[in-house]
Formats: sequence, C-alpha cells, structure tokens
Amino acid sequence: MFRKTIPAAAAGLAVLAATLTAPAAASASESRSTKQVHLRSGLTLTIPASWKVVEDDKDWVRVITGSCPTFGTEDFGFRDWGCHSFWVLGPKALKIGLRTFQAYKSKYGYDPATDVSICPRSYKLYKGEWKLAGKGLRQVGPGHRADYHKWAATCVDKKWRVKLHYNQREWYLPTSKILVLDQWDHPQLSTILKNATWH
Repeated sequence: MFRKTIPAAAAGLAVLAATLTAPAAASASESRSTKQVHLRSGLTLTIPASWKVVEDDKDWVRVITGSCPTFGTEDFGFRDWGCHSFWVLGPKALKIGLRTFQAYKSKYGYDPATDVSICPRSYKLYKGEWKLAGKGLRQVGPGHRADYHKWAATCVDKKWRVKLHYNQREWYLPTSKILVLDQWDHPQLSTILKNATWH
C-alpha cells in the first residue's frame, strides 16, 4: 500500500510545484518582453523591450517602435520622415512648439516650423492642412489626466494635392510640462500611457 501511496504523493507534489511556479515563470517571461522608461517629473512607461529609446536631451525623448530609416543619419530628428516612433517632449521643446517657434498651446497642435515641413510619413511629400478630430481628458497613470487632442492631417505634393492622411495625437500634461506626441497611431500607446506610473 505504501509503495503505491508514496509515488502518488510525489506526483501530486510535482503537480503542485509546477502550478506554484507557473505564475512566476510567466511573470519572468513578461518582464523580459518589456522594459521601463524613466522620464521627466517621475513619469515611467512600460514598453515592449524591442522598442528603442533615444534620449539625447531630456526634453526631446524619442521612442522608436519599428522601422526608422533616418536613425543614425544627420536627418534624424523631429522633422524627419518614415521613423515609426513617438515623442515625449519637455519644457525646451514646448517653448518652441508652434509656428514661428512660439510657445506650445494644445488647442493649436504641436508644429514648430517657420516654413513648409516634410511629411512625417514620406520625404517626397509635405505637411498639408490639419483639423481637430477629437479632444478630451485622458488618464496617464494614477492621479494624472492629460489634455488630449487628435488632429486629422494631410500630406501633399508640390502642387498641394493631398496624397495621404495621418493622425497626430497629443497628450499634454501642463503641470508636469510633458507632451506625448504620436504621428503613427500606435495601437498600444493609449494603454501604455493609461498604465503609466509616477515616482
């Protein structure tokens, strides 16, 4: 009887051990697939580990989420093209956030320039007109709500003919002086910001 009981008990313990370690293994796997980005004013985002964070200046942080043909070239920067990414901008960037480099106002959208700008989707096109497509308050971690604006924008050719459409989404936190700007409609970004933490 004992010969049958001991193996059965051992098997039961093995199943129990596997059950207890499974969540830990899943958690370890999850932590390997994500990483934390610590930004200004204590804002921390948890993003996929494959995304690359470029932080030459704390007020101009870029998170590259996919293909970025300009990375590593002299064209890399806010006014480049084709770089799948979003920006986390601080006070220096906000100080020049409108046309003719005036201070940013969320009701106008972030667009620092004095001339015609390259389309963020294609170097062969230029930024066209844009109009407000949505606004409201959006959660960015516990206790913080951003002034959210979505701009429906166009890109045009040299004859000002519309060739493509894109959205520019902005989450502005005026107290923390942070602007998150996305020109690629990243499907994960809203959830990432909602689940942000502050330290």
